[in-house]
Amino acid sequence: MPLQRSNTADKFIVDRRKPHRNSDVARAVRKTRDRLSQQAGNPDFDRELLKLHAGAMTSGAVVIPLLVLAIAAAGWLAGVGNEIGLWALFTLTCYTIVAFMARRIERTEASELNPLQTRREFLVGHFLCGLGWGWFVVLGCGACAVDQFPVVKAVVLLLAMAGTALMASSLSGALLATFAVPVALYAYVGTRLWMPVEAMMAGLLVLSLPFFVYVARQLNRASLMLLSFRSEKDALIAELETAKSMSDEARRRAEDANLAKSRFLASMSHELRTPLNAILGFSEVMANEVLGPMSNPTYRDYAHDVHDSGQHLLDLINEILDLSRIEAGRYQLNEEPVMLLNIVEDCCHMMELKARNKDIRVVQDFEQTLPRLFADERAVRQITLNLLSNAIKFTATGGEIRVRVGWTAGGGQYISVKDNGPGIPEDEIPVVLSAFGQGSIAIKSAEQGTGLGLPIVQGLLAMHGGEFELHSKLREGTEAIAIFPLSRVMEELPALPTAAVAARRR
Repeated sequence: MPLQRSNTADKFIVDRRKPHRNSDVARAVRKTRDRLSQQAGNPDFDRELLKLHAGAMTSGAVVIPLLVLAIAAAGWLAGVGNEIGLWALFTLTCYTIVAFMARRIERTEASELNPLQTRREFLVGHFLCGLGWGWFVVLGCGACAVDQFPVVKAVVLLLAMAGTALMASSLSGALLATFAVPVALYAYVGTRLWMPVEAMMAGLLVLSLPFFVYVARQLNRASLMLLSFRSEKDALIAELETAKSMSDEARRRAEDANLAKSRFLASMSHELRTPLNAILGFSEVMANEVLGPMSNPTYRDYAHDVHDSGQHLLDLINEILDLSRIEAGRYQLNEEPVMLLNIVEDCCHMMELKARNKDIRVVQDFEQTLPRLFADERAVRQITLNLLSNAIKFTATGGEIRVRVGWTAGGGQYISVKDNGPGIPEDEIPVVLSAFGQGSIAIKSAEQGTGLGLPIVQGLLAMHGGEFELHSKLREGTEAIAIFPLSRVMEELPALPTAAVAARRR
């Protein structure tokens, strides 16, 4: 039965058919984050502008009514009469209707709004408010003590127009729907009476209305630009969340695969080493002619080659298994107080024969007063042997290797192995420190290597809380430094007092 593949994004976010972009998830995330609730291809943001207008009218619902109440109180005190009260009642009723309408729209989801109907309702409400201001224009005051009552009306209309321009800027046409009729009535009354002051105020109002319309239009454009920027920001956030979800899932899968690989290799120790040990044992018996001489010397040479190849393969498997156990977290440290000087000195003696075969001089520079270190002795030996083996491998015949052990500036202890070999190019140091990584000099060298020595050193030092540094320059040599932290250094305990000292203290 052929393998069936899903045509939609799987539950793990990552769509394997589209490694660089998952459009299904992008659309889903954008839909959940998109608060604008606009139809595709609508650049005007009608619904959101209506929501902004409703919010502005709700938050400023007491501004214009307070102005109306103040005008009504002043008019009543000035002697306008009961007509000013009726005007105030009608105008407050109109603004209350607009406020309740705005509150209802503000509580409604943007996706459920009908832009045309909602806009029409708002404009009708503002027009009713404009009728109230038109009534205010035609109010008379024969018994008023105010000489320039038409001037006061014009000032009040200017204040109301300015407030409405600021609050109703999100709804284009709201200012004209509110004050077109009042301004026209004021201009008609002023030109009919042809009083100089009233004519001047009428001209001022006629000029102010287009000005405030222009201001409201600019504020509306600013709101549109803000909404556009917010929409782009939401789209970018959706894309980033999609990319983050994909990268997180890809990283999780890669970590799971790497962990499974490490666990598999760590569990293969017995299965791989058992047949290799048999190959090594039988080839050694044949090469040494333990059970009798071999008449054909070529067979004996083949036995030596089989033994050497098996030993190299066993070393490679051991290094792979060690690195796998470290990565899988299954490498158990057997920590105990150890003397770093003694371990490094023993390792130098172990590598002395290999260094002599290449006529390499190993110089030891140790500080003799180092306290004990709380560490795994086997891991410390492996770190030292790996560093010494690399130094001997890449140092030319007749070279020199300097091994130092001492204090760090932070109070810890370090092992330094420095050679005068060919060095490593600066751009190849990250490659050398990676698993199975080998520099160009190592690839050209006749010495065989696996590229796992330094990663194992790094892993073992990390388990001890230490650090590894590699400094190298071409034709100047390489220095590898293994640093153990201060927390691993054990302080010397004071000597116990003898009986005589205890008696003197008494």
